[in-house]
Amino acid sequence: MAAIAELFGAQEESKLGRPSHLSVDDVNGWLHTAAFETNTWLVEEDGAGLVAAAFAELHGDRGYALGAVHPEAENRGLGSQLIELSERRMNEEDARRILAWTLAADAPAAELYARHGYREVRRFWEMAIDLEDEPSEPLVAVETFREADASAFHAANEEAFEDHWEPHPQSFETWWARQRARSNYDPSLWFLIRDADEVVAIARNEQRASGGYVGSLGVRRAWRGRGYGRALLLHSFREFRRRGMTRATLGVDSTNPTGATHLYESVGMHVDLEMIVWEKLLA
Repeated sequence: MAAIAELFGAQEESKLGRPSHLSVDDVNGWLHTAAFETNTWLVEEDGAGLVAAAFAELHGDRGYALGAVHPEAENRGLGSQLIELSERRMNEEDARRILAWTLAADAPAAELYARHGYREVRRFWEMAIDLEDEPSEPLVAVETFREADASAFHAANEEAFEDHWEPHPQSFETWWARQRARSNYDPSLWFLIRDADEVVAIARNEQRASGGYVGSLGVRRAWRGRGYGRALLLHSFREFRRRGMTRATLGVDSTNPTGATHLYESVGMHVDLEMIVWEKLLA
């Protein structure tokens, strides 16, 4: 995992012109459900180590793929090979289409995907905040997750993300097994808000080498507009800082229909990274 994180980090630094915050925890988050024997590809060279890597995973009828080529190994056809391997594997798994991610700052990658018949369909942001100052105290009571809350927490998360682009519905059993399998699974960093006995808003957080990460933040439809998302964010930031984390990040659809991007900006977050999502229909 460390070599993969170093590879993707080198690509990020090359395209963005600044140090990468990517960590092994990030890569573990991407790959913790991947089929390593069949759906991951690594290219190594003598004396250079890992120079390219990719992985693909099926969700329903959609394939998802991500890859990277080391800046010193570009323009040698490795990117095309990884795209073709990912497409072939997703075809074998009967995917109807494939979605792939590139850095928005990586113009050659955009040209490569366009040549392979992909079209841009979405942009996502990674937003960040430095936690030098103590965040404000939330105005709503926030609770820490308990395992007895797991089913209600999952249900609230599923409902909250029904409005999002390309939602990934999961059964409780599948979702719960995946959460517990994460290398940095720590439910003491999960928070929720109740209305009477109902769980109506949730935050699933992680501690990573780069700082705190908000993996999922959601408010059920009927309870939106009451400041619950803001309260969960502020509570999460305060807990991150209490544990010595000086930075927090999260990912968000840049055209999120619930207004999440405005919420994140209102608590001091800024866009740190932009990703393009590419789509291709498969035969």
